[in-house]
Amino acid sequence: MTKPRNNAPTTRGRPFTPGNPGRPKGARHRVTLAIEALLDGEAEGLTRKAIEMAMAGDTVALRLCLERLAPPRKERPIAIDLPAITGAKDHPAALASIFASVASGDLTAGEAQSLAAVLEQHRRAVETAEIVARIEALEGRTA
Repeated sequence: MTKPRNNAPTTRGRPFTPGNPGRPKGARHRVTLAIEALLDGEAEGLTRKAIEMAMAGDTVALRLCLERLAPPRKERPIAIDLPAITGAKDHPAALASIFASVASGDLTAGEAQSLAAVLEQHRRAVETAEIVARIEALEGRTA
C-alpha cells in the first residue's frame, strides 16, 4: 500500500513513480541545447549590438551589459575526445589530450585541472585495486 502524499491536492501533474529520480544531474534540456546551437557563432554580433544600443541610451540594454560584465562562472559540460582509459598506463595519453585541448582553446585551465583531478582519482583507485589483487595473490600462495 502506498503512503498518501502530504501535499496531494496542490501537486500539479503526476508525481514521479517511486524509485524514479527524475532528470539526471547535469542533463540539459533539449530547448536549451537548441538555443545554444542557434546562437553559436552569433555571440560577438549580438554583444556588439547590445553595446551599441546601450551607448545610444537604451536603459534595458545598458542594464544587460552591466550585468554581464563579470558574470559568475558556472560549470558547463565538457566534451573532448579522450583515449580509452583502462589502467594507470593510459593516463599520460589522456593528460596529453587534455593539454592539447587547453592549447587549442577548447578547455580553460580550470576545466583541465578538474579533469586532471578526476584522472588522478581514477589512477589511485586502479593502483589500490592492483595492490589488493597482488596482496591476495601473495596470501593465496602462502596459505
